[in-house]
Amino acid sequence: MGMSPRAAELLRVVHESPGTTRADAARAIGIGTGAATEVVAQLAAAELVGERPAQRTGGRGRPTTVLVPHERGPLVLAVSITHEAWLLQAVEIGGAVVAGAGSAETGSGDDDADGAGRDAPVVLADIRAAVTRLRRRFPRRVRAIGVAAPGTVAGTTVGHATGRSWRNLDLRAIWPRAEFFVAGNDATLAAAAESSRGAAVGAEVALHIRLQAGVGGAVVDRGRVLTGAHGFGGEFGHVPLGDPAVTCPCGASGCWGTAVDGSALARLLGRREPRDPVAFLDRAASAASTDARTRAAVGAVVDALGRGVAGFVNAIDPDVVTLGGSAVPLMRAEPQRLAAAYDAGLMRVRRDAPPMLLPAALGEQGPVTGAAELAWQAVWAHL
Repeated sequence: MGMSPRAAELLRVVHESPGTTRADAARAIGIGTGAATEVVAQLAAAELVGERPAQRTGGRGRPTTVLVPHERGPLVLAVSITHEAWLLQAVEIGGAVVAGAGSAETGSGDDDADGAGRDAPVVLADIRAAVTRLRRRFPRRVRAIGVAAPGTVAGTTVGHATGRSWRNLDLRAIWPRAEFFVAGNDATLAAAAESSRGAAVGAEVALHIRLQAGVGGAVVDRGRVLTGAHGFGGEFGHVPLGDPAVTCPCGASGCWGTAVDGSALARLLGRREPRDPVAFLDRAASAASTDARTRAAVGAVVDALGRGVAGFVNAIDPDVVTLGGSAVPLMRAEPQRLAAAYDAGLMRVRRDAPPMLLPAALGEQGPVTGAAELAWQAVWAHL
């Protein structure tokens, strides 16, 4: 459409703060109300922004209207793939989900369930069919797609999917002819989402750590996710903070992830390797309050988690740390023990005012929310 710079700025305000008033949006981008009226009219004509009455407060005077995404406006598709399931959402400007689909491939939490899920072609075919249905439901509205996947992701290719036996998998099979197709690591995208719409909003430097079948995350520096030279930044689970005698599936020895995941907990309990380490860990965290042996094992994992987080805080100097995935039930099971391990690992100079440890506000919605934001970034200049 060739938006003017003012229109692009105002549309960004609506995306970041849907439901803002025209006057507030005008102040945010530094224009007068008259100019804002013209810009809103331009965006409305392009079916990008609409207006609706604000909720009444009981006061007198002319009813206030707020700016919202247009009812026929553009959408992006966001996909999140985990070690056992996938989730698809159609997302409008502002981040609201207008439709979705998903499939829990195991869902039972049974140690004997196949946590690796089905073969990649079958999973991608299922997602592709769901994507096709949503594109048909919203003809001409879907503009881009973003995919969050576990493991190492370069471009649209998954080099190695954590928790799955996937290698060199091209995610574009989900929508081969998409004009705007973007992908990223699930923990990295969850980090971006926490900084834009979650617990780390407003932080100068945020550290996000997500524990699932592995440990990942990202550093977000003033709104910019640091992904490294090749897009592999944030593989925190592969820093050698664990037992050197334990070999990680990545091929290295002593990875931190092998000290804090469900497999580590199984070793501490004298159990065999769980096929679904995420469900195993989550169940154990819930049972820790009623079983002494489980509590001791969970405590050891929490100690390793706290020390590792402290090490990254010492190295990175964030002002907030968000924990996602299975780190949250661990945090809730042993909050004091986690705090003590974290404090003991901090440099003395940091102990007076250490960064807060916060549970991720978006929970399991973090990766798919981040995938949607990545898709909006790709298509924004073409709206």
